[in-house]
Amino acid sequence: MKHRHETEIKLAVRDAKEIRWRLAELGFRPVLARHFESNYLYDFPDQRLRKSRCLIRVRFAGEQGLLTYKGPPVGSPDYKIRREIETHVEDGHRLGEILLLLGLREVFSYEKFRTIYAPRGKRDVAHAPHVVFDETPIGNYLELEGPQRWIDEVARQLGYSRRDYITDSYATLYRKKCQVEGKTPGNMIFPTRES
Repeated sequence: MKHRHETEIKLAVRDAKEIRWRLAELGFRPVLARHFESNYLYDFPDQRLRKSRCLIRVRFAGEQGLLTYKGPPVGSPDYKIRREIETHVEDGHRLGEILLLLGLREVFSYEKFRTIYAPRGKRDVAHAPHVVFDETPIGNYLELEGPQRWIDEVARQLGYSRRDYITDSYATLYRKKCQVEGKTPGNMIFPTRES
């Protein structure tokens, strides 16, 4: 079980090939190869978790299930800082049934292909700064997770500035994109899954 405060930002990726090249040039190496993830957010019918800016998520990556609680963001307008508690679960589908029986309901699902990068020499990203490359139905994003100074330095080396930092969740980014495109939001899933 992992229990800590996470500090992270997202960055919109304009050129995936260039970003991968820059990460390699900076000494980042994939520590978890590109893989498909499906994520399910749960809330009570009165939306008390969303209203308090918390979330309960069940994530599937292959056969792995992961239960996550995230508390409300604290502190900084430039970084997303939240309490995070995670634990691997043997059977995520059964866990989903338990959540439903406890009165929660699935309110949003989203998919992505994710690759996790760590600085050269680091293999365990559980408590170390790292970069993730997410390919989503609404575009590609980097997530930088680590101390604020580390985030600032890596973002700068990748050609980004603080004004490029995104602290919105994927659910919020998806709703904003739907609003701009005049679409009714549903779930953020790929029309057909291709690897």
